[in-house]
Amino acid sequence: MGKCTFKAIGLMSGTSMDGIDAAMVDTDGQTVFACGPSLTLPYNAPFRARLRAALGKEQETEEIRQLSCDLTDLHAEAVLALCEKAELAIETIDLIGFHGHTLMHAPERRKTWQIGDGARLARLTGIPVACNFRSADVAAGGQGAPLVPLFHKALAEALEKPLAILNIGGVANVTWLGKGPGDILAFDTGPGGALLDDFIHARTGQPYDADGRMAATGTVDKPLLESLLAHPFLAAPPPKSLDRNSFDVHATSGLSTEDGAATLTAFTVRSVHESLRFMPQAPKRWLVCGGGRHNTALMSGLATILTVPVEPVESVGWNGDALEAQAFAFLAVRTRLGLPLTLPSTTGVPCPMTGGSIFPARGP
Repeated sequence: MGKCTFKAIGLMSGTSMDGIDAAMVDTDGQTVFACGPSLTLPYNAPFRARLRAALGKEQETEEIRQLSCDLTDLHAEAVLALCEKAELAIETIDLIGFHGHTLMHAPERRKTWQIGDGARLARLTGIPVACNFRSADVAAGGQGAPLVPLFHKALAEALEKPLAILNIGGVANVTWLGKGPGDILAFDTGPGGALLDDFIHARTGQPYDADGRMAATGTVDKPLLESLLAHPFLAAPPPKSLDRNSFDVHATSGLSTEDGAATLTAFTVRSVHESLRFMPQAPKRWLVCGGGRHNTALMSGLATILTVPVEPVESVGWNGDALEAQAFAFLAVRTRLGLPLTLPSTTGVPCPMTGGSIFPARGP
């Protein structure tokens, strides 16, 4: 590898409540030369409950400071476990991209908050850490999300266009890629799995609707679905992004668990379909990453309504479980080199925007 190529680890917690995804990438911030090993470090139930209780908070408290420290320590464990899995000495890693966990995201108020301590992670691992990826974009009037489109573009260089890459995490976002080198558009489409996950957790204690089995046995409540689809976010043109708590789904409380799951799954499907109106050309193919691609009911619904191939990203050799973590390794290198993280067509920022903060290694 050349002198400007870095071996970086990306770490993603984001809006999911499952755990930490960690992945290695060799990149110069423009080309992805290799994607290495990856892993997921699941959160235990008590820690997940602490995270859930902090969602939506806007003020730092002693409890949240401790949560941030504990979250950071878990990310350090993920780094060490990934190096062990890769059989690499930690000294061979040049950089860590640390997203942190989003507690609130309100770009219309120029506010976004991801907890996690970059300086602490650098000290614990002995590796420089890039973090705080969203703040500069939001401060400049951008949406601060989605952040993965430039990574999608780098990965998809050889694929047929127009192409849509759909990430279904807690919130769903899409990257549209056209045939020209600058043909890129990205935005949040609406709910991903967060509403459904929260509903299933409240009803059953389980973290999500495994394989979409609950939704598959339920019936969609059409009036409720139409009322959810009337949310102004869905009709607003991009740039646009969401907080995981942007939608009020208390009306599902009157439904059975199966019908509620079916209705919320249909909400995600229909909101993705609504995103087509904002794309310069309809995609010939949709590639799906994030945990939502494991939900059979969701994927089936998308294939039916979009009427073109809808496939998990594994169909083109990508790792859908690691993709977002890989993206933050890529963005860490771009931060290090002063390259843009976001564009006017991906977040609505006024001009291509660099960002992020670098914390130097302090020794493990």
